[in-house]
Amino acid sequence: MKQSEIKILTDDELVDKLKSLIKSQEDVKLTHVVSPIENPLVIRKNRRTIARMRTELAKRKI
Repeated sequence: MKQSEIKILTDDELVDKLKSLIKSQEDVKLTHVVSPIENPLVIRKNRRTIARMRTELAKRKI
């Protein structure tokens, strides 16, 4: 998800998407530990998207 897409979300939508993405990230990492996933770059992409969302939430709280 791009930064421009994150900015247009409301606070509630952002929190919901963040929670679901964190859950998805945990599932992907667990799956990768058990057996290698087809595209390991998904882990990096999810991690960076989570960081973008957390940064946006922090900006909005200020």
